Amino acid sequence: MKASTALLLVGWAATRAFCYPGLSRAMAELQGLEGGQSSLGKRSTEVIGDLASMPDDALTPSGTAIKEILAGGSANADSTTYTPPGDFLSATCQRILLCVWHWVVVELRAAFRDDAGCTALARGAIRQGFHDAATWDRDSAYGGADGSLLLNDEELARQDNMGLAEIAAQTRAWHAKFAPYGVGMADLIQTAALVATVSCPGGPRIRAFVGRRDDARPGPAGRLPLPFQDAPELLALFAAKTFTPGDLVALLGAHSASAQRFVDPARAGTPQDSTPARWDTRYYGETLAGDNSTILIFHSDSSIAAYAETRARFRQFAAVGGQILWNPAYAQAYFRMSMLGVTNLNNLTEITWVLPLAQ
Repeated sequence: MKASTALLLVGWAATRAFCYPGLSRAMAELQGLEGGQSSLGKRSTEVIGDLASMPDDALTPSGTAIKEILAGGSANADSTTYTPPGDFLSATCQRILLCVWHWVVVELRAAFRDDAGCTALARGAIRQGFHDAATWDRDSAYGGADGSLLLNDEELARQDNMGLAEIAAQTRAWHAKFAPYGVGMADLIQTAALVATVSCPGGPRIRAFVGRRDDARPGPAGRLPLPFQDAPELLALFAAKTFTPGDLVALLGAHSASAQRFVDPARAGTPQDSTPARWDTRYYGETLAGDNSTILIFHSDSSIAAYAETRARFRQFAAVGGQILWNPAYAQAYFRMSMLGVTNLNNLTEITWVLPLAQ
């Protein structure tokens, strides 16, 4: 990377990090966590949204399922599938939520999988889902998984959303086609992220719910992680979103299916592990190995890999058999991500059965 580019991005990152609302409080929370091996497998069990204050006897079946997952249950879906009663153009299909979403997912899947594995659009959809949802934290009056990333031009144009133009344009086209049949932007973004994940060979099938409220207001700025941040800042950033250090390590594994373009423009297209079309744990091992010649290792990733609070978990995922640990950990953490800022969780509807099966 040219020195001038590096200095510009580092300065931008530092400014964003230290202007981050709630940083001091989140850092204090992290200092209260148990260190070392005792916190290795810890995941967040904090219930969020409307479910946090709702008694169990007021929960719908969806609300019950979502609360159970957030509180510690598995987010992995079984192999149950859905058979539509007809094609998308049939009047019968258009009256049935699952049928409409079945045909949405058929289009997504066609764009997200090819003979090599998951496509560049799939990788973009995974990142897009994160960038829409992660504008929320406990200090936010709004934001989160609300579709705002694509419902206004201001948010999409932010520097931390560079590289999303292609998947954003395609998602907006899908939305224009399916919105008349009840498909919202927030749901489309998150469903696309889940379809993209399971379209990657090895990727988990994560339970899916729809019914989020769209909000066109630009999400709060300064809530997304930056590739030049150090581990303590990143842990504080994610703690404010209700994630544990272990959750963050699991979420970083999505870089397994990533090819950067703007962190180092001179190496645009360089992946973050050697198998970007597959969902595997090579990212963890190759980040630890530190060979930056064939892949591009973000400073933020190497910092998390080496930090006392996260390095053991990082190495667990890198070790033989790490995929068995990582897939459910990622599913749980991303499920939480997809619900950030959603205030009507009890009224969502499950559509898991329309998702492709894991490969």
